[in-house]
Amino acid sequence: MKYKELTEKIIGCAMKVHSTMGNGFQEVIYQRCLEIEMAKQGLGFIREMDMPVYYDGIDVGGRRVDFFVEDTVMVELKAIINLEDVHLAQAMNYLEAYKVEIGLLINFGSRSLQFKRVHNNLSSINQKADNWMEKSL
Repeated sequence: MKYKELTEKIIGCAMKVHSTMGNGFQEVIYQRCLEIEMAKQGLGFIREMDMPVYYDGIDVGGRRVDFFVEDTVMVELKAIINLEDVHLAQAMNYLEAYKVEIGLLINFGSRSLQFKRVHNNLSSINQKADNWMEKSL
């Protein structure tokens, strides 16, 4: 799997944060903790990176990506009870809009950390995502 080592390192950082903090905090708290943990692991990243969204070549707005790691992986954080299909669809749309190949959807809000690798097949509209992966801490 392409980017396996990098995504595993990011997931490891998220697992450390979740095992230390538990669930129940707002997303911004986990974002700040993950920022600290990824810096400790030597990962290069931009937090809350502004990325434009285009329609037919025209800038129609933008959004902030929680993290863009090593100029490669988009990381979207949630702090909700359970990830749902709508969150996956959102992450997949972001990958396509930003022409990014790989992303991580990470949920700190459940009792066990939830994460999903999200792939963008850049050459077509068909995209796929790995099976839901849950790790119990």
